[in-house]
Amino acid sequence: MADPESDRPLVRAGPISAWAVEGLPEVAAGEDLGRLALEPLGRRGLLAGDVVVVTHKVVSKAEGRVFPLSAFEPRPAAMTLAAALGQEPEMVEAVLRESRRVVRAESGVLITETWHGLVCANAGVDRSNVGGGETITCLPVDPDRSAMRLRSQWLAMAGGGPLAVLISDTFGRPFREGAVNVAIGVAGMPALSDHRGLRDGQGYELHASTIGSADEIASLGELLMGKLDGLPLAVVRGLTWSGPEGGSAPLLRDPERDIFRR
Repeated sequence: MADPESDRPLVRAGPISAWAVEGLPEVAAGEDLGRLALEPLGRRGLLAGDVVVVTHKVVSKAEGRVFPLSAFEPRPAAMTLAAALGQEPEMVEAVLRESRRVVRAESGVLITETWHGLVCANAGVDRSNVGGGETITCLPVDPDRSAMRLRSQWLAMAGGGPLAVLISDTFGRPFREGAVNVAIGVAGMPALSDHRGLRDGQGYELHASTIGSADEIASLGELLMGKLDGLPLAVVRGLTWSGPEGGSAPLLRDPERDIFRR
């Protein structure tokens, strides 16, 4: 029989503790986010097994993914869609440029599939906390690569690891009210905990238990950082994991299995 602890990709190594990281200065385009975060992270330090959650917005700022809304001149498709949805044509144009395709456009809501394969509202384009509404942020071009870069800068602080870094964003959910943070970039840990094939305490073999561990940790990070507190980093301590790493791709459901896109 499989060992129910050692065979699980993610388990508690001890008591869980977590905190938002204070003291990160405002980040501008082209600045080295990893370097800027060294001193704030160092106040409490990092240990092997820590997970650092980073909001995508601060990553997007550092990577120059912040734009004036006026930079997006609406094409005819955006004009038509904006009129139907009651949205600003420039905003719709920005969303379409960040999208592989439109999944749903109704009741004032625009759901698209981004070039990353994420299905979300407005392709992750956001206008909060970046200039009073006339400036937008777009998602990092490659959130997994962004997470890997930050991890490499912070790894020595954690004694060589293991150390995981998650890039997070806020998504809505089918069938549920309220948005939650999810992981759009993953480095240093498996994104999913696959329990299939393991047995519970009564000996029953699990067949459909795959947990979005990276998303759960990202949601915890949001609770700590808040929406309006200007705290884009959080650390979660007390976990251990094993298994192959595959970035954030394992979290993306195959369109053939996604009843919302069929």
